[in-house]
Amino acid sequence: MNYKRYGNNYSRGQKSVVRENSVLLPCLLELLKGRSKTSVKSLLAHGQVSLNGKPVTHFNTPLKTGDEIFISHEKRLVEFNHPQLKIIWEDDDIIVVNKREGLLSVSDAPTQERTAYFLLNQYVKKTDARNKIFILHRLDKGTSGLMMFAKNSPAQKALRDNWQQAITQRKYIAVVEGLPEKKEDTVVTYLAENSRYKVYCTAPQHGKEAVLRYKTLKSNELYSLMELELETGRKNQIRAQMEHIGHPVAGDAKYGAQTDPCERLMLHAQALFFIHPSTKKEMRFESPVPKQFTDLIK
Repeated sequence: MNYKRYGNNYSRGQKSVVRENSVLLPCLLELLKGRSKTSVKSLLAHGQVSLNGKPVTHFNTPLKTGDEIFISHEKRLVEFNHPQLKIIWEDDDIIVVNKREGLLSVSDAPTQERTAYFLLNQYVKKTDARNKIFILHRLDKGTSGLMMFAKNSPAQKALRDNWQQAITQRKYIAVVEGLPEKKEDTVVTYLAENSRYKVYCTAPQHGKEAVLRYKTLKSNELYSLMELELETGRKNQIRAQMEHIGHPVAGDAKYGAQTDPCERLMLHAQALFFIHPSTKKEMRFESPVPKQFTDLIK
C-alpha cells in the first residue's frame, strides 16, 4: 500500500523495523539523521510518528526488537471527532471503530445521518469526494464495541466472501440475568426471524445453525458477567441464544429481560481479530469492558 493511516494520520511516510530494544527519541534521531532534536520532537507533537500502527507522542516511549515505526511526511490532514464513535485503526482498505451504545451502525431508512456508516462516509469524503465506505457487518444500536468497514469494493468482497475464514475471533462481554447452571458451555441452536423482526430458536429444518461459546467470569447471582465467543455471526444471535437458555442479556426487553439496571443493552463487542484483506496478516483489536458492566457485579 502506498499510503498508511495510523490513528487519524493519512500520509506518505517512512517505515522502519526496530533492530534492538531502545527508546523512541534516539531511534528517531538515528533514522532522521541531520534533523535537530527539536524538529524530531515536533513530529511527535503533530502526530506524525506511529508505533505498531498507533500514534505516539512521548519521546521516551520504550521500543522492542521487531516494533514497527512509521514516520509521516505530512501533518494530520483530517480529524475525526464524534462522542459516540472513535476510529482506532485506518488504512487504505479498512476502518476499525469503537462504537458507543445508542448509535446505529447502519440504517435501511432514507435518512441515515445518525449512523456510524453515514459519519464515516462523510469523514472519508473530506479527503476525496470520491471516497466511500462499504458495509461488512453490523452491531445493534444498543450494543457498544468494535466493528469495521471496508474502504473499497475489493476489500469488502475479499472479507465478505470469506467471512468465516477472515474473522479469526469475535468476542463479546455481556451482563446477563441470573447465573447459568454451567460455568462454561457451547450453545448450538437454529435461528429464524418472525414477522416482527425478532430472531428466535427453532427446529433445524426451519433455521440457520448458530454456535456460541460462553464462559461466566463473575456473578452475584442476580447478574453474571459473561464472555461470549461467536463461531457463527447470525443476526441478534447472542440475544436470542441467551434468552433461549433462560439468561437474557440485561436491559434487553425484546429478548426476555426483566430488568434494565443501566438503562442500556448490556452487550459489548470486546475483541475483533481478522486477516487483513491485502496484507494477509492477522489484525487484533480489543476494547475495554464498560465500567457499568464491572460495577454492577462486585
